[in-house]
Formats: sequence, structure tokens, C-alpha cells
Amino acid sequence: MITGPLFEEMLHPQKIAPHIRQKALAAKRENPLDPINLFNITWRNEHDQVYHIVLPKALTGVDANIVVIYGNQFPSGSHKVGAAYSVLLEKELFGEVDPAVHTLVWPSTGNYGIGGAWVGGRMGCKSIVVLPEGMSRERFERIATYGATVNKTVGSESNVKEIYDETHRLRQDPNIRILNQFEVMGNYRFHYHVTGNTIVELAAELATTGVGKGKISAYVSAMGSAGTIAAGDRLKQVWPDHKIVGLEPIQCPTLYNNGYGSHDIQGIGDKHVTWIHNVLNMDAMMCIDDIESKLGLQLLAEAAGRAALVKRYGLDEALVEHMSQLFGISGICNVLGAIKTAKYYGYGKDDVIVTVATDGMDRYPSVMQSMAECYGALDEAKAVGRVEGVFHGQRTDWVQAGTPEARQRWHNLKYYTWVEQQGKSVQELDAQRDPAWWENHQAMVQEIDARLTALRAQESLFA
Repeated sequence: MITGPLFEEMLHPQKIAPHIRQKALAAKRENPLDPINLFNITWRNEHDQVYHIVLPKALTGVDANIVVIYGNQFPSGSHKVGAAYSVLLEKELFGEVDPAVHTLVWPSTGNYGIGGAWVGGRMGCKSIVVLPEGMSRERFERIATYGATVNKTVGSESNVKEIYDETHRLRQDPNIRILNQFEVMGNYRFHYHVTGNTIVELAAELATTGVGKGKISAYVSAMGSAGTIAAGDRLKQVWPDHKIVGLEPIQCPTLYNNGYGSHDIQGIGDKHVTWIHNVLNMDAMMCIDDIESKLGLQLLAEAAGRAALVKRYGLDEALVEHMSQLFGISGICNVLGAIKTAKYYGYGKDDVIVTVATDGMDRYPSVMQSMAECYGALDEAKAVGRVEGVFHGQRTDWVQAGTPEARQRWHNLKYYTWVEQQGKSVQELDAQRDPAWWENHQAMVQEIDARLTALRAQESLFA
């Protein structure tokens, strides 16, 4: 069995055995497909610094500090690789997956499937990624480089029911194991423990640089599998008045008003409420326009847009170039949601709002080419219009507060996917109403680390 880091080592990579850590850092540069890169699944770089950026207020147009932790430095180019690793590791440690026997199926709309293809290959497993045919060309190309196969399903981002139908077909083979990100709690645990505690520690680090007062006022995350938003559960344990804000597309407002539809914020808005989403802990649901998310990304993608940020808004040129690689469509969606959150709650200069850039620009050249063909290439005037209209112009419409009634309605929506279609019982659904259900899953982090530590005693790598 090929394994990688403990949860505690993903949170604190400096605790990895020095010879392994150095070997992993060298492989990240020289041989990214080496299994030792499993030890690079972390939000921190070789200097123990969290991958993050404090957005310039000239871009956001609000006084609150909006901080983005970015995932493009993870193996596979997205933090979803952490969820994929945690899911597979747990399945192996509990005897549910045998790499010598089983083929893994990763249901996905993109980054989880890419992460699963990378992780599965590094851990000695055969993998199939189930992915809608309408996703970006770069996603399919990346999966192929990692040695997995793709089963394409009909539709695009919000066509998750079709993904489930394909996994049901594949499950007829007794040697298939479905690693469903929308259901398995390893996804939740990675983000609760690793992402959540990373943000807790980042709050104190930011305060030493004059950003905030050592507290995170709000955490903003669009939901795909709803793994990433699980970090909010940890933040609220540290700061009880902390706000967890979920985002979904205006074009597919499922939690907001039981809505449906197709959209192009790839990686979110999957037309159902996932099993692993603790909606009873969410403070607000906000909707973001998919076109605005893409228009905002085009501002960073094109040279004229970046030049306008430097010339007209005074942003540092090196910072702008750095930012140009950090965001995908969902990352811009999250930034717009953070701006909306600042305005809705009236946050000011001492407040810190954290959000996430799940992947980077490398996933979207084909999408940006289509944007230029549809909306025209940017010049300075158009770029200024994007800043003023898309970023500064965010409104506080399409906001639903997480009242007790709203939370119950969000939770009840799980019934139609998970009980009627996916084989869960009403008793299992009702059990999630008790905070202890979630706390028990959080506590399993320690058991999993203990199991992996025991296994390591038999591995030469740790001798």
C-alpha cells in the first residue's frame, strides 16, 4: 500500500520527517508524478507560509480585507487533490479498497476527478473519472496525463444526476469502488481539519502584518461537492460569531429557491444539496452571476486588463502578474461573493473575509478564448468597465439569510437526492440534524492518523 501524509502533516508539513519533506519538495519541481509528491498535499510552501494573497482594495472596492488562499500549488494544480487523497486513504485504511483488486471511480465535474486521477495513479490504483462532456478541454487533457480513463456523461456543470446514473451502471462490477466526493466524509474531514485549521493559523499570521485583529469574520465558498465549505465548521468553533456564506450560480439557484438550470462556473452549482454539506451551520446563501465570474476572470487573463489594473488603479505590476495565474472561474465567483459578503454585513477595515481559489488559470485558456470571441478582446476602457461593473458593482441582491426556517429547508432538500435516489434512509438523514453527528466525523481525524501511523511502522520509507 502506497500512502502519504497524516492529516496533521498536511496541516503542518514541517512535522514530516525531514528527509521525506526534502525529497518531496525536490520532486515537486523535478518529477511531479513521483508518489513522494503525496507529501506536498498542504496549504503551506517550503518556508511554512500559507499560499494566500490579500486582495488590493482598489480591486475589491470595500474596506474589509479579502484574503484568498489559493490551490494551484497543490499537486495536480488544485486543492481538490487533498480531498481525493483523504478519501482514498481512509478507504484503504478501513479495508474498503485494495489497489491490487479494485478500480476506482471518481464522480466529478472537474478538479476532484483530476485530483483522483493523480492520487489514484500515485497510490497504485486504476482510475476512471466520470466527467460531463461539456467541461473545459484542459480538464480532459490533464486527466489523460495522469493515466486515468474518462467516461463522459451528457451535459456540463450542473448535470450531476447523469454522473450518478453512470456510477450506478459501473457499480455492477464487483471490483469497482465508487469514491463519491458528494457523499464520502473523507472530503469533509480534509477541509474541516486541514483547510479550516490552516485558516485559523493564518488569521494570527495576518495580524502580525497589520491585516485584521487575529480573527476571521466570514468564510465564503461556493459549493460543488461542498467539501471546501466544511472549513467553516472549524472556524465557527473558534469564533462563534463567525459567518459561513455559501455561494451558487444565479443560473442554478438550488438552495436559494429550489431552482435549476445550466451554468458555467465550472466546479460548483451541481443542482442538488450534497450529503457532506452541513447546511444547518450556514449563515447565508448568496447567488453569483456566471457571466460576471467569467468577465472578471477575463480581466486577469488578458494583458490589457492587467495593464489597466496597474495604470488606472495603482496595483503593483508583479502582484497583478501573480494574480493572473491564481484564479479560475469559481475563484472569481468566490471573490465576488466575498465582496457581496462585506457589503451585506457591513464589514470594515478590521474585518477579514477568507475565500478560496480552487484552481488556476491553466484550466481555462479555451474558455478565455471563447470569451474573447464572444465579448471581444479588452482594451483599457473595457477593463475599467469590468472593475467598476463586476467587482465594485457587486450588489446585495440574491442574498438569503440562514434563518432557522431556511436552514431546515436547505436540509430537507437532501431528501430528494439521497433518500429517493441514492439509497440513504430517512433515519440517516434525520441523524444529521444533531451537531454530534458532525462532531463524531470530525473526531475521526485522530483515529485515521493513528491507523496510518501504525501502518508506517511496517514501511521502509519511514525507517
